[in-house]
Amino acid sequence: MDSIFHRVSIRKFQDKPVEPEKIEKLLRAAMAAPSAGNQQPWEFYVVMNRDLIQKLAATSPYTGCAKNAPVLIVSAYREDVIFPMYAQIDLSIANENLWLETDALGLGGVWLGIAPIEERMHEVESVLQMPAGHHAFAIFVLGYPAESKPQQDRFDPARIHYAE
Repeated sequence: MDSIFHRVSIRKFQDKPVEPEKIEKLLRAAMAAPSAGNQQPWEFYVVMNRDLIQKLAATSPYTGCAKNAPVLIVSAYREDVIFPMYAQIDLSIANENLWLETDALGLGGVWLGIAPIEERMHEVESVLQMPAGHHAFAIFVLGYPAESKPQQDRFDPARIHYAE
């Protein structure tokens, strides 16, 4: 629960590489997510190449913070799955796992939405030369934080409804 109540969006990073074993732990956490019919529609593109990071940072008006990050993880989903209508939901769960593990490992990150805006999805797919049938979902920007922020308390009892 600590990561749930500690996780914040980090957009500034130290100039320090992220260890490969931490990246593997992040991807293990992401792939531990449940999915509709256990279809596991995810594919993950780990990007550390500076040129590709710069190109991905220009794919939407909201991705600029990616340009100085040491690592981007682009999540994508395959269209050849049992329940394609649930693939983006499955990817959302996987990305939340990724984010919580990022916090648990002492890293920081931010989830930059790409899907469902098709022109942005196509732009990311083009930059990464994704194969046909892979659809860009999100860019997760991560690294060692160069900023700290408190998490907001978003609990609102007025949004809780008991059905009887």
